[in-house]
Amino acid sequence: MQPIATMKPKKEITIYDIAQKLDISSTTVSRGLKDHPAISKLTRKKIQQAAKELGYRQNTFASNLRKQKTHTIGIIVHELNSNFITSVLAGVEKVATEAGYDLIIAHSSESFLKESANAQNFFHKRVDGVIASLAFDTKGLEHYKPFEDKGIPVIFFDRVEEKSDSTKVIIDNYKCGYQATQHLIEQGCKRIVLVTANLMRNVYSQRHKGYSDALYDGGIDYNKDYVLIKDLSEQCGVEAAMQILKMKPLPDGVFVTNDFSAAVCMQTLKENGIDIPGDIAVVGFNNDAIGKIVEPQLTTIHYPGIDMGEIAARNLINHLNGTADIKQTQTIVVKSELIIRKSSLKKGA
Repeated sequence: MQPIATMKPKKEITIYDIAQKLDISSTTVSRGLKDHPAISKLTRKKIQQAAKELGYRQNTFASNLRKQKTHTIGIIVHELNSNFITSVLAGVEKVATEAGYDLIIAHSSESFLKESANAQNFFHKRVDGVIASLAFDTKGLEHYKPFEDKGIPVIFFDRVEEKSDSTKVIIDNYKCGYQATQHLIEQGCKRIVLVTANLMRNVYSQRHKGYSDALYDGGIDYNKDYVLIKDLSEQCGVEAAMQILKMKPLPDGVFVTNDFSAAVCMQTLKENGIDIPGDIAVVGFNNDAIGKIVEPQLTTIHYPGIDMGEIAARNLINHLNGTADIKQTQTIVVKSELIIRKSSLKKGA
């Protein structure tokens, strides 16, 4: 049996090949490829044309190794199926691209183990910095310590460890939880269900505290049976609605700390004969696009992910460029606001 012939990879074109083709020095080629003003425009054009014809690729990897920089930023997110996360990534990408940095995006799938593996992978890929949002079950920041030991900056956004001295970009989750609940109380709601996620995570624990404090200030007793801890998925919205339907007396308000889950919950309630907002007023969180599509349109908390992404990336890159020190700013709070739509207006517009 004849062995299968394999194609040998073509030799990588170097600046010496270009120099030989044009009969000029390799130094001139190197400068010409970098648009150095010491090289005439005509010569630069010839060099760049020859490079294109020969298939020359700049060896940024070798260059970066010499400089001890990869011009790469690693981003760890807990999910990708989210308008908020997509917006954050858009903000990071905008700032990073303008500054000449590439991005590597990793997805933890709400798993501490996967998040830890992603962090280790980024460390070995020698990223210049990391931007991360923590998974549901992440405890502590020990898996980011190798970056700290090497002086590699890490900025956390949205889901963070509040008690750590790491740099954080967040919203005022307590204020948002308070505002959403207070709005439902103002609409006459007295039996308000909170559908949220793991209270170990800062974003959900703070929204829960805002909820409970707003109830207290409104003269309403806290009922632990009204707090439903879910994973904020599509199925969670259905499950929450079915639990609510079994409650006696029926709740008259629901605050769901995720718009997609809120929309599914609201739709399930409607399918079971519940009038929204007449019987139950609903408030979501994140200002996802789905909130404008559902009927009635969803009252929600808006906080611009794109701003959060831009702020995180700008602070990280400024630190890398030596124009700022992220250690001087531990917490950056991004503006948020309550957007009132028909899903919560028991008293009308």
